[in-house]
Amino acid sequence: MWHLYLLLDVASLSVPLLFSFHPKLKFYKLWKYFFPATFIMMAFFIPWDIIFTQNGIWGFNEKYLSGIQLGNLPVEEWLFFVCIPYACLFTIYAFKDLLPKFSFSNKTTAIVYFSLQTILIATLLYFYDRWYTAVNFGYAIVLLALVFNFKRETLNTFFPVFLILLVPFFIVNGLLTGSWIDEQVVWYNNSENLGIRIGTVPVEDSIYALSMLLTIFVLMEKFKEKYPSQSVES
Repeated sequence: MWHLYLLLDVASLSVPLLFSFHPKLKFYKLWKYFFPATFIMMAFFIPWDIIFTQNGIWGFNEKYLSGIQLGNLPVEEWLFFVCIPYACLFTIYAFKDLLPKFSFSNKTTAIVYFSLQTILIATLLYFYDRWYTAVNFGYAIVLLALVFNFKRETLNTFFPVFLILLVPFFIVNGLLTGSWIDEQVVWYNNSENLGIRIGTVPVEDSIYALSMLLTIFVLMEKFKEKYPSQSVES
């Protein structure tokens, strides 16, 4: 099953890409914001990925890969950083446009923010010597603080939709980490994380996903503000 990781990438992208041209969604008009924002995210996450792979903090099972590599990473991993965010940002904007009332109040957002930050900071202070936990949580803490203080309204939309996105996230990541298949596609060195898994998925992966998607969403919203004449017409 060398094609499994590639199939997951393509499957995650296929339906959102098709519906990007739906007249009520028109997500294709946001490509001018999505792709620059995604490339900026990748400028942080790809080097992080390469360093962690080289140091054995995580790795990939060649049994499920095509064998094509770019920068010491499987091509499937590069595609992951485009396909998964595309599907997720499509979903976020679908909710934002079609169900604008599906959002948290400022008070609820503040409660979620402070609760999450408390957990992340306390965990980081105690497990600072575990690389995946430390880098992952450290990035999330800084990102959340910046967004909460300078673009808080984006969290009102992001938090509730992200909770929904966790369902397909755990299905896809479950497959990648060994659920329902013989071996793991992506393996983790448990000495560099908390060792806590939801099914087969390290709990850190949920924060990794949050940081990755929030980075893109905030940048997209920033780009839309900077170029208002190019915003999608309602």
